[in-house]
Amino acid sequence: MVSTPSPPRSHRPPAEVTELAGCTVGAPCWASLATPDPRRAEDFYGAVLGWEFRRTSLGEDFRMALWAGVPTASLGCTTPALQVALDWTPYFCVTDADEAAARIVERTGTIAVGPVRIPLGRGALAADREGNRFGIWEGQLIADWESWRAHRPWRLELRTGHMFEAAIFYSEVLEWACARHGCCEVRYEHGGVALRDVGNVAARIVPAGTALSGERTSPRWNVYFPVPNADAAAEAASRHGGGTIGRFVAGDHRTALLHDPHGAVFGVESPSGSVIISAAFGLRPGADSDRSPRAGRSGEAA
Repeated sequence: MVSTPSPPRSHRPPAEVTELAGCTVGAPCWASLATPDPRRAEDFYGAVLGWEFRRTSLGEDFRMALWAGVPTASLGCTTPALQVALDWTPYFCVTDADEAAARIVERTGTIAVGPVRIPLGRGALAADREGNRFGIWEGQLIADWESWRAHRPWRLELRTGHMFEAAIFYSEVLEWACARHGCCEVRYEHGGVALRDVGNVAARIVPAGTALSGERTSPRWNVYFPVPNADAAAEAASRHGGGTIGRFVAGDHRTALLHDPHGAVFGVESPSGSVIISAAFGLRPGADSDRSPRAGRSGEAA
């Protein structure tokens, strides 16, 4: 039986941000897509996940993705000259981007870009020892951060060939399970390493190529968005120029790993995740995948 979290406070307009709280250490704070064609990306993710989009203060090449008014992710236009992977990147809060970048390099990770300053703060694109991409962020966070982090509209999963080594790397780099107040907790649960933020599982590190992660996957960070029906979302992705990489079924829980028209990989899962998100935010269903005859009505993707 799925427990229903209490509703968070109402979100202020997505353009607003809040200062980085001192108790935020190493928490997943955002997900961003680098794409060469933001308009096509908007059409695709709007159809598959039910998102709406608005401009941000960062300029014409950036869009905020919303679901029923809840800030969920961002899309950024890129060009070949920037040499940025056309993919989803998860970002983690750090209190000092320079120090975090130094820790990454010291532990044989790499920094691809940054740290660089933008109007809202400083960030960097990095990779761990295995080449899995992620970002670090020092600066302002989404408005109503405490409610947002308690009910993230997605979850992260790192699929890796070296689960415990990866857990140690990220714990040292992002200060997980440290002595500081408010840092994320790390636990070994159900055959994987769970990162808990304010008590909830915000990310998991699992062995690649096992029943935990599916047989057709390679090491990488994946962002999973809850949907009413993962099969219907996969069909919608195919209709709009994307495709399915693999599917995994465990009881009534279905997960699909998909790609968009430019090859960016993301995940969808149902039904439990969509029940939690829908109940937490009081959201309404209404995506292309919802309108499929096989789609459920328990909630919608974030």
